Amino acid sequence: MTPPNIHFSFQSLWRSLMPVYGNSEGEAKAVTRLLLEDMFGMTMADICGGALEQMNINDKRRLDAMMTRLLQGEPVQYIIGESVFCGRRFIVEPCVLIPRPETAQLCRMVVTDHDRPVCALQPPLPLRVLDIGTGSGCIAVTLAMSLFRPEVTAWDISAEALLVARANAKRYGAHIDFQLQDALCAPHDEEKWDVIVSNPPYISNSERKDMSPHVLDHEPHTALFVPDDDPLRFYRAIATYAASALKKDGTLYFEINPRFAEQMREMLQYMGFVYVEIVNDEYGKRRFCKSQFAKA
Repeated sequence: MTPPNIHFSFQSLWRSLMPVYGNSEGEAKAVTRLLLEDMFGMTMADICGGALEQMNINDKRRLDAMMTRLLQGEPVQYIIGESVFCGRRFIVEPCVLIPRPETAQLCRMVVTDHDRPVCALQPPLPLRVLDIGTGSGCIAVTLAMSLFRPEVTAWDISAEALLVARANAKRYGAHIDFQLQDALCAPHDEEKWDVIVSNPPYISNSERKDMSPHVLDHEPHTALFVPDDDPLRFYRAIATYAASALKKDGTLYFEINPRFAEQMREMLQYMGFVYVEIVNDEYGKRRFCKSQFAKA
């Protein structure tokens, strides 16, 4: 990278990033602006007014180090340490996935389905929600802040991820019971939850070749990949748990790999789930699944 005593310009910064972002001028500019705004407090007006040229040596060194990380393909969210999700800024570290817009749609689906009016004469019981594989806690925190009288629990197998999730919950005053729990070895619970929601690993190993290096080289593989010969491994385990752990009329929500949507439907129906619905994301991909277990 350019030594810190050499002149920086907005154009030189975004142009240097273009090869990293597939020669997309728009993306390179957006990443550069995000970095300058979040880490140095520069608006576009500041940049046009010469703020880059007026940076002190220490700030130039910081910027130089951050640009080096971007040139190595590291996602800008990890460099900034935050990512925006459902209108909130979530702490992100390399031990957790960066929240995606698709997952925000999953949260909106849950909130829409469980939007309950307040009744002063007979207030409803708390809505008991379980988020399996919480990662940064973006789903758990969003649901805790958006649903009426929720009791939210969140599981993850990673102790590091739970530390990040707890920090995010604390940031927004969200009351969540975080638990270190492997989804593949779930406890035996009976009719405990109104809602179980999960965005588990669902990318098959054979799909690695089609993935962006930003994701493949920097985001945690344990939260991304499943074996080619068992792509529904986590869904099967979670659905098995949900069959007993969901209350009557409780709902199971998944974010899924569009490639396996029909396999998902068939598996859930075979296991005794009903009202199995595959829902498209905003790009028309079969991205979500919701269902209920047929309890007597």
